[in-house]
Amino acid sequence: MFRKRSSLILCGTFLFVTWNAVLVLLLWGRAPPGQLGDGQMDLALLPTSDVVGDVIRMAESFESELEKQKKILSQILSHQSMWKPSNRKGSKVNVPSQPVIPILVIACNRVTVRRCLDKLLQHRPSAELYPIIVSQDCGHANTGEVISSYGNKVTHLKQPDLSDIPVRAEHKKFQGYYKISRHYRWALNQVFRNVSHTSVVIVEDDLEVAPDFFEYFRALLPVLKSDPSLWCVSAWNDNGRDGYVDPGKPDLLYRTDFFPGLGWMLLREAWEELEPKWPASFWDDWMRQPEQRRERACIRPEISRTLTFGQQGVSLGQFYDKYLKYIKLNSEFVPFTKLDLSYLKERTYRKNFEKEVYSAPLVTYDEVKQGQLKGSGPFRLQYSSKDSFKVMAKSLGIMDDLKSGVPRTGFRGVVSFFYRGRRIYLAPPPGWIQYDPTWN
Repeated sequence: MFRKRSSLILCGTFLFVTWNAVLVLLLWGRAPPGQLGDGQMDLALLPTSDVVGDVIRMAESFESELEKQKKILSQILSHQSMWKPSNRKGSKVNVPSQPVIPILVIACNRVTVRRCLDKLLQHRPSAELYPIIVSQDCGHANTGEVISSYGNKVTHLKQPDLSDIPVRAEHKKFQGYYKISRHYRWALNQVFRNVSHTSVVIVEDDLEVAPDFFEYFRALLPVLKSDPSLWCVSAWNDNGRDGYVDPGKPDLLYRTDFFPGLGWMLLREAWEELEPKWPASFWDDWMRQPEQRRERACIRPEISRTLTFGQQGVSLGQFYDKYLKYIKLNSEFVPFTKLDLSYLKERTYRKNFEKEVYSAPLVTYDEVKQGQLKGSGPFRLQYSSKDSFKVMAKSLGIMDDLKSGVPRTGFRGVVSFFYRGRRIYLAPPPGWIQYDPTWN
């Protein structure tokens, strides 16, 4: 009898101590009086004479608290990829785990900038990773209203200096080119110096982008950063008209010695090199000079990731009706970030490219033009002078102009294009050494 009574006393004591310990721990974890939403302590958790009821309420409270913590944990995990450790031990800062690539839209007086912005916003996978900055020159009110209508979806900058630029008499007709160059310099300084971005993709207000535009630049950013023989990545193929590209190879990329522009990526280091000597006008042709290029190349696609719809502008539609409006815009999404792009490294690419070009059968212009080629290709068509290049290029329908001796899309003098369903390499003789800057 005594043993039974002792057991009951011990059991009751154990339950009492355990209950109060749990209660103390629970109360420690809750807000003190006056800090709850209604300013009162949670009286429902204080012990009463109903022990069984108290235990049930306690279990329900624990279950409710556990559900709250599970929800909080779920929210944290869902945003985990966007957090990185800071310099302070144990703390975290909300920053993207991937590099931010701003898109700089150069605008002036085209209200059709809406088409450009609509496509950028339609295909943009992340506002945080790809902030859109629209820099407007000209002070054109209607264009400004279009840009402002996008609200916080874009950042609208206004170039403050709208004055005419003093130029010599024979250059008065080129005033627009001087203003464009001034605008580019100002806008790029905003991105790299005022906001301190490390890279930027420049898009003009008359460009429409492809569905994989952002994927393309995301994948090629580390390629550009890691290879000092590269200085830009472009979304544009100057000879990318429908029928002149291989529709079965939307993932094919090239190195090119010709600066393409029309949707291109630049690193801050390159801008720091270019900005002190930035030209007063004709900035794109200046970029194509040997002093700026310094034997570096750009990456460009087989099928363009941009399409220009700007027939009217300071260039008065130069090349537009004959070439630019027929450029094929890629429509198939290519997962570039999942592809092996190591073939673009300088030594690997140059070795493989030259092997493919100069092992291809040498054919004549007439055989190409008249469709007399036998086999699937590729084929090599050789030029030996500036004039022979221009005659064959113009007759075959590709762009025939040269800048400082470099043909559009050319790499080591070779222009690659499709013609009647076959790959053609318009190439200089074997043993090519360097461009002749007098070929202009």
